[in-house]
Amino acid sequence: MPKINLLPKNVAELIAAGEVVERPASVIKELVENSIDAGATVITVEIQRGGIGLIRVTDNGCGIAFEDVPTAFLRHATSKIKTDSDLDAIATLGFRGEALAAVSSVARVEMLTATEDSIVGTHYKIEGSEEILYEESGCPKGTTIVIKDIFYNTPARMKFLKKDVSEGNACAAVIDRIALSHPEISFRFIRDSKQTLSTSGDGEIKSAIYSVLGREFSASLIETSGEMSGVSVSGYICKPIACKPTRNSQYTFLNGRLVRSGTVVAAVEQAYKNSAMVGKFPSFVIYINIPFEIVDVNVHPAKTEVRFSDEKRIFDAVYSAIKNALISGDTRPQVKLNTPAFDRFKSMTTEEYRQQTIDIKPKQTIAEQIYSKPITAQNITKPNNSARVVFKDETKPSFADRYSFVSPEGNKTEPMTKEEYTKTYVQPKEEKVDIIPEPEEKEPIIVIGEAFSTYIIAQMGSSIFMIDKHAAHERILFNELKQNKKIEVQSLLSPLSVTLSREEYDAIITNTDILEKSGFEIEDFGNSTVLVRAIPVFLTKSDITSVVSEVANSIIKSGKISTEKEEDLLHTIACRTAIKAGNYTNVTEMKALAEKVLYSEDIMYCPHGRPVAFEIKKRELEKQFGRIQ
Repeated sequence: MPKINLLPKNVAELIAAGEVVERPASVIKELVENSIDAGATVITVEIQRGGIGLIRVTDNGCGIAFEDVPTAFLRHATSKIKTDSDLDAIATLGFRGEALAAVSSVARVEMLTATEDSIVGTHYKIEGSEEILYEESGCPKGTTIVIKDIFYNTPARMKFLKKDVSEGNACAAVIDRIALSHPEISFRFIRDSKQTLSTSGDGEIKSAIYSVLGREFSASLIETSGEMSGVSVSGYICKPIACKPTRNSQYTFLNGRLVRSGTVVAAVEQAYKNSAMVGKFPSFVIYINIPFEIVDVNVHPAKTEVRFSDEKRIFDAVYSAIKNALISGDTRPQVKLNTPAFDRFKSMTTEEYRQQTIDIKPKQTIAEQIYSKPITAQNITKPNNSARVVFKDETKPSFADRYSFVSPEGNKTEPMTKEEYTKTYVQPKEEKVDIIPEPEEKEPIIVIGEAFSTYIIAQMGSSIFMIDKHAAHERILFNELKQNKKIEVQSLLSPLSVTLSREEYDAIITNTDILEKSGFEIEDFGNSTVLVRAIPVFLTKSDITSVVSEVANSIIKSGKISTEKEEDLLHTIACRTAIKAGNYTNVTEMKALAEKVLYSEDIMYCPHGRPVAFEIKKRELEKQFGRIQ
């Protein structure tokens, strides 16, 4: 039987280091988090050879006192927790006291640090957990840590590192995430003597997103914020049309800590359901703040995974915030045309330019409109059964001019000023008058035509819209089905029998109530056969068998009908009953469809996430034709 031995200190420390230090990127994460906990507002990270040759982290934090520096490199040495009760409310990024000990056991480490009230700082060197130098030294307030030759004493681990470029990219990714988590801190990242990242540290989330993720990403964002049951959610999400084929652009920050949470991702993706394309995933930068006692961050050495005491509470808060942001913040996609290759205005002479321009009479100002029309009897209307007179046009502010008016009895008055007329004929009434605002007049829609028997071309205001009639009608039907509105149906002259497999048959006869809301009247005929007596008006008789079978399979795939599963079924029904691309559509139908789409703010994407319409501004067209620059 093998004898049980106590591991030597250096071996135990190397094993412990493997839990925290996997590669240069994990070293940077631990050191930068320590800088944040130290109250730094400016942090600079520099690497060489992907962090394998050199890592330097400099901050302007509180620093470490001279007598505490050696202790900071011991295992389980920390200033962030003292008792077991502190673990129930961890408010710092680091707290285990393992980072410096783990790093110093596998690399050559040098530290320069000074506190605010110290006259001199501290210079400390440690290699492979062995102290090399410990002395006073002059240095600015804050801490600088230099890591050289990582894994120099563990060649077996060194061979698992990737190429310098790959390791450098991993380091850059860590800095990107941390910079997003703390927009109030200014970060600089220098890679092989070139600065690749610089954030302003102004506290603006979108400013940090722009610096880290770029202009294209930040241009497609919708701001989100909300609070529910003590859970605060804020940040930015992408528009549904900008969803990506991977989840690589999803960032969740919990109380300032980057975490991975299946609960949060599920809530976000559920909120995007029926808006994002199938197979595409939303991008987001979300900040969640919750009471420290309802989350356990002590479940993973790298502190990237957390456990919630109430998963549903988190799910509901995130879902609500994201859904509200999508409803209120999303806009219809616009088409940006390419800049024309020519610019004929640049080659014109002054005289040619004048000949090409059109003199447009400027719109009258309010003052000009006021003085343009004198008051006459024709400008006045007499209310029914009232002593008051309503003036159609306000006139000159001066009452010196005299006019003849029409009295409430219909008689012409002697010339008098407006003030005199008011005193004589207009008696104020004491009763309260309820003013009912006129309904807002909508821009008229002109249907220009249809392209490829699929896309409706319509004009509204100064924009042209290209509308996918199938996607639009599918969304309209889906919304009506969700709102329990019965869609228009057509009864068949003679019922159509549809024979199904045993599973399909069971799925149909157990969900006839849902199918009835969707425009299907189906009854059991026995022996795996159903009778279809009515169908949605847009469905052709030739499609009935295939549609019923497809609906049945959708139910089977979804299992027991629930709110989410019912939506999947409604997708199928809406898709199969909507107008098909290529089908003939008359002008009246096209206009009705265009009005529903363009007058509604919630019809932007089909249930599968494809955009319903694209907008082309008049200005974009004028640029193409050289009318404007």
